[in-house]
Amino acid sequence: MSMDQPPLRAVIADDHALVRTGFKMILAADGIEVTAEAADGAEAVAAVRRTRPDIVLMDIRMPEMDGIEATRRIIGDSGPDGTRVIILTTYDLDHYVYAALTAGASGFLLKDVTPEHLVSALRLVRSGDALLAPTITRRLIERFARRDEPRTIAPHRDLSGLTPREIEVLRLLATGLSNAELASQLILSPTTIKSHIGRILSKLDLRDRVQAVVFAYETGLIAPGRGAVVARGGSPTQP
Repeated sequence: MSMDQPPLRAVIADDHALVRTGFKMILAADGIEVTAEAADGAEAVAAVRRTRPDIVLMDIRMPEMDGIEATRRIIGDSGPDGTRVIILTTYDLDHYVYAALTAGASGFLLKDVTPEHLVSALRLVRSGDALLAPTITRRLIERFARRDEPRTIAPHRDLSGLTPREIEVLRLLATGLSNAELASQLILSPTTIKSHIGRILSKLDLRDRVQAVVFAYETGLIAPGRGAVVARGGSPTQP
């Protein structure tokens, strides 16, 4: 943890008490404060409004209010620099996850994630620089990003404000390339790639790389089943 950065604070939302307890122990062991626990989506929304955490670990299937609606409300309340949501799912192709990503979640993790990957994921998402489990996330988006899906992410935005280079970077980013792979393919420095991505997110008013990937599919910049690449190596946040 950086000396000039306050301790990370999190809310855990899951309808199984044992799951909440397990995650809380993992986070506490690494100095991450759990500000509240929630057994359903309504409790999660209330906990976020009350404690203003950095991150919510959000289960999808919960009583009263599911994780998708809770995510939508939390993101709507938080603004671009507010609380971020990581979706917890049992299966890597849970068809609810795509809806959660379009609702504003910053990514997702499988519930059998290792402690090291869980902590790494929270810290990366807090920094705004995380596309969690990129090969799984891309595979999920390709499977469920269909033309008949409701376009719930930024329908008023378009690509006209982006330069040709930024469109190229966005298209490649959506195929799952890391910053290093983007730099190699485009023959640019990693610093330049990071600057391009920062401008893309700013111009499109997107929170992070996950939303950029979803946006690329929903605008038709990249079509499901086309342009995807096989990621080389693992991700520091890949479960």
